[in-house]
This record gives sequence, C-alpha cells and structure tokens, in this order.
Amino acid sequence: MFCYQCEETAGGKGCTKGGVCGKPAEVAELQDLLIHVLKGMSFRSLSAERDRDVEDFIVESLFSTITNVNFDADHFTARIWEALDLRDSLPLPDGAPEAAVWRPADDEELRAKAKEAGVLATEDEDVRSLRELLVYGLKGMAAYYSHAQALGFEDPAITEFMRRGLASTLEDLDAETMVGWALDCGRMGVDTMALLDKANTSTYGDPEVSAVSIGVRDRPGILVSGHDLKDLEMLLQQTEGTGVDVYTHGEMLPCNAYPVLKGYEHLAGNYGGSWWRQKEEFDSFNGPVLLTTNCLVPPSESYADRIFMTGAVGFPGLKRIEADAEGRKDFTPLVEMALSCDPPQPLEEGEITIGLARKTLAESAGKLLELVSQGRLRRFMVMAGCDGRRKDREYYTEFAKALPEDVMILTAGCAKYRYNKLPLGDIDGIPRVVDAGQCNDSYSLAATALALAEALGVDVNELPISYNIAWYEQKAVLVLLSLLSLGIKDITLGPRLPAFVSPGVLDVLVDKFNIRKNSDVEGDMRLLLPEEGP
Repeated sequence: MFCYQCEETAGGKGCTKGGVCGKPAEVAELQDLLIHVLKGMSFRSLSAERDRDVEDFIVESLFSTITNVNFDADHFTARIWEALDLRDSLPLPDGAPEAAVWRPADDEELRAKAKEAGVLATEDEDVRSLRELLVYGLKGMAAYYSHAQALGFEDPAITEFMRRGLASTLEDLDAETMVGWALDCGRMGVDTMALLDKANTSTYGDPEVSAVSIGVRDRPGILVSGHDLKDLEMLLQQTEGTGVDVYTHGEMLPCNAYPVLKGYEHLAGNYGGSWWRQKEEFDSFNGPVLLTTNCLVPPSESYADRIFMTGAVGFPGLKRIEADAEGRKDFTPLVEMALSCDPPQPLEEGEITIGLARKTLAESAGKLLELVSQGRLRRFMVMAGCDGRRKDREYYTEFAKALPEDVMILTAGCAKYRYNKLPLGDIDGIPRVVDAGQCNDSYSLAATALALAEALGVDVNELPISYNIAWYEQKAVLVLLSLLSLGIKDITLGPRLPAFVSPGVLDVLVDKFNIRKNSDVEGDMRLLLPEEGP
C-alpha cells in the first residue's frame, strides 16, 4: 500500500504497511482500485445520458474511501465488482483509457490489480500531486453532497463536476490546467457546502445561539457520532418517550443548535470531545454508540459490541443499521440495548455556547463592525478545521490561550475541541470563540467574510481576518480549495503540510496564495496579529 491522504500519514510521507488510522494494507489497495474504476466509469459516463445510479454510486464510493470511514475489505471487493458492472453498462467511446476497459477474471486477479493501481502508478511527482489533490477534494465534496442528498437536496452540476474531475485525472494535462481543475473543485466545493447549508437550515431551521450541556443525566443514553443530521433526527423520533436520552459526540455537537433538533427534550447535550478520544469516551459512555459517518477509530473489545454503523461506515464484525427502500432506518436494536445499560459516566460538567452560524453572524455584522471601529475588537482569527491525535496539536490550544482579549476566534469543525472549553470570555456579549458548526459550516465563515468585504467595499484579504487552520482529512482539503477559489490568501496551515503536495506544487501554492506552514505560537502570533491592527 501507499497512502498519504491524511495529515497523520506515517513519517509525514506515506503509510506503506498499514494506515496510522488502522486501515489494513489490503483495504487501502482495494480503495485505490475502486477509485481507479470510478475514473473509468466517469470517463464512459460523459458519453452517455445522465444516469442517477452512476452518480449515486460515485458519490457513495468516494465517501467510503475517506479516512476513518470504512475498514472492510469484503465491502470494497464487492463494491469493485458492482462498479465494473455499472461501468460496463455505459457506452465505450473510441480511445478509451485502461481504467475504462480493464476487467478481472476473478477475485485473485482483482486483488493483484489492487496492488498496482495506487497513487504511485503516476510516476511524475508533480502530476501525481495535482491529481491526488483533485481526487481528495472530490472525496470531500462527495461527503458533503451525500448529507445534502439525505435531506432531499441535489444539484446535477455538482455530480457532473465529480465525473468530469475524475475523468480528467486519466488525461495527460499540463500543470496549469491541473491547478485550474483543483481551483474549480474549490469553487464547486463552495456550491456544495452552500447546498448542504440550505438542506440543513431548510429542514431543521437556522442554528440558534445555544448553551449546550456537557454533563450527563441519570437515564440510559445513546451516543451519536459522525456528521449526519438525518440519522440523528430519525433516532430522536424513535427514542421519544422511551426513557432513553440521546447525546451528540464530536462533529455532531452543532446539532444541538438547530431548532427542530433541540426541540426534542431527550437530546441531552454533548458527551466528550474530538473523534480521536472515542476509545476512552465510548468506553465510559456505557450505552450504544451510533456511527453515522467518519470518524471511526478501530474499536476496543471493551465496547465493540455496543457500536452500530450506518451509511458509509464499515468495520468487520460490528453491527449495522441499513435503510429501507424509503430511506428509513429502524434503530430499535439501539433502544433495546440502551435500556439494558447503565447511564453514562460523567466526563465533565457545565455548558458551551454554539450556534453562531451564517444567519447569526449576519445579524451581528453591524455590532461586530462597530466593535472593530471602536478598537474593542482588533481582529478575527479563523481557527477552523480538523483535530487529530498528534502531540503537536497542542499548539492550537496554546495559540488560543495566547491571543489578546480583543481578538475573536472564528471556528468550525472538530479543531474547536482544542480550545472551545477554555474560559476565553466574550467581547460585549459575543463569545470570543464563535462556533459556526461542523467542518462544512466553514461556508458560514467564508460567506460572512465575503459579506463584510462587500459591505466595506474592500478586498476580502484587506479585512481584519487572519487564518490559522488545522487539517486532517479530505473534507478539509475541499474546504482549503474552496477558500483558495474565493481568493483568500496568507493561510497558515498545520500542524504539517500535506504529504501529497509535492515541492513543485507547493511552490505554485506559495506563489499564488502565500500558503505557509505554522511554526510556533510566538512566531505565528507576530505574523498573524500585526501590531498595527486592522
């Protein structure tokens, strides 16, 4: 195997014997082969009428290959055979590439091909880097689009771009054209996040500023992790009146701010913190845990029998909840198990404030600008993105602590767990940690920045906003490409730069956008918080 799609990749170069995430080599190779076949499917689909089955299959398959989603080799073997059949149902144009025609005789030949179809099959380092940058952005796009689809919101322009983007990686393109594809992916990423924002807010209402409990109640509970709001809603409906409470975990925390969801009295609050702490937190929760999407960490035996998977999530031996033909899921097994379990063990107590998404920020724009003009709010520091296990992630906690009291943090994603429980106070009643929601809600922050720039008649890079962003997986890649496509420059990225960005490609990004790696708190504070202020 060779996998370097996440921030924690071995040695900062690539995982070759097994993923740091826990992904076996066989699974990594099969995922690479599935992507290879998807490229061929996409190529053939461009010569055919729009096919919803093809589009849905591509979205689901891309999502399943994101870090910490699916660890099941049997799933990917079956998925590849299904992909081959679906691909071969499409017309075959003249001059089709190998990915559009290759077909194995049996599983043995399939597995042999899986060892050859990885990212290293592209020998030129810069070409490989730009192709993978696009593919990883498309994986993030598929994840966000999948959540919008679950709520009945679709846009054929997005799925067409996925197909065209995948097919483009089979061509011999010059570097400028491939950089253009990556930026186009960012632009379509903005549209995808806007679609998901519309899906979430149309279905559940605009997030409201909410104080969320981080303690526990004395009733049995079910813990929901991942990102999918629809799954949480169905679970809340089916647990109402049963005596079972529901808690959010990780990136599900923002669900507590949506009016429709917070209207359920048995939505008890948030339990625990970031995804990588789940081994200890799932163990102490006592009740069943529902994984709706990434980020799954291979579970310990002490709680593996309490884990339920749904959607794109896969892991050998764990229980699974499937949707019926109408998309409904029966969570009765979780309710029955919860009723036989002790209440969760307390981890902490108190409340945290969330729900400062796009609408709330727009309503507060006048006040924020007034605080800036009065000199009471010197700067906004965007610290959105992902959390991770590495010790150097403590940098973000120390950076937040070191920020002057007239600087406000804008955040989205699980990176916030490094500082959202610190006593950082407020500025004239507005929390200094402005939590817009999940990683996809970085759209709220970008939309707010663009609206402020328009209102002030300045370029977005002239606003008193600095960017100190953490990344981990492929959704963060899409968010980064989206920011670049909006023309945002001078982004500090960490805790280390992506291994899949070659030195040549990095030179291009530095030249065009002045991207840089974070260094240390003191040095980055001087760089990102200029003495002269706005």
